[in-house]
Amino acid sequence: MSTGATSPLAGRVAWITGGGSGIGLAGAVELAKAGCRVVVSGRDTAKLDAAVASAEAQGAPQGAIEAAPLDVADLGAVARVAAAIEARHGGVDVLVNSAGVNVPKRSWKETDAATFADIVAINLNGATACTMAVVKGMRAQRRGTVINVASFAGWVLGYLTGPAYTASKAGMIALSHSFNIEECTNGLRATALCPGEVATPILKKRPVEPSAEEKARMLQEDDLGRTIRFIAEMPPHVCINELVISPVWNRLYIGGDDLKRA
Repeated sequence: MSTGATSPLAGRVAWITGGGSGIGLAGAVELAKAGCRVVVSGRDTAKLDAAVASAEAQGAPQGAIEAAPLDVADLGAVARVAAAIEARHGGVDVLVNSAGVNVPKRSWKETDAATFADIVAINLNGATACTMAVVKGMRAQRRGTVINVASFAGWVLGYLTGPAYTASKAGMIALSHSFNIEECTNGLRATALCPGEVATPILKKRPVEPSAEEKARMLQEDDLGRTIRFIAEMPPHVCINELVISPVWNRLYIGGDDLKRA
């Protein structure tokens, strides 16, 4: 993998939602190492500040990552943050839609319409809003990469993640393909990144949290960071429409005590 000095991403601007932890933070580290100016967004300001410090401790160049607090479900705030990034840095070259949530009580028998709407508002509608906020600038420069962090759960439908999360992640996959259908003529590209399972903090929101031993066999955050960088560093004429990545020991095939039906 190329260094920041020779990477095609050197000097580019990346905006990562859900950048305070997990896959988003790992992507921020790798894109900063590749030479990007990275803006990370999330709802918790203190968490974002800690994430920037953590990224620098992991080797991101000092000052390469900055925080822009944001709730992606707030459409007005999305537009304001995107405009501020454009004013400060001249537009977004790489957008990573990594903001995502789920809840422990997620099954049809436990959930309700309000909970469903909240999950979709962040996972799917938030990604859509952020993409809409940057796409005009991308069109103007005829260059831009959107990486939608979907899920294995949206690629292979199953019981574990519940209807709201499953539908939102499947929607992100469709969103990515729709983007490519229309925007390929403008030099833009999107990737539906479908990982599973990944040892990130969202596992604490499962009805039964996997054991430490199980987490150790999953994909790790830095695996996804490198994957995000790989997608973003592809030559401009290359579009990775969909990338599915999973651990070799794939519990979604094999099963596990915490994966059993309630």
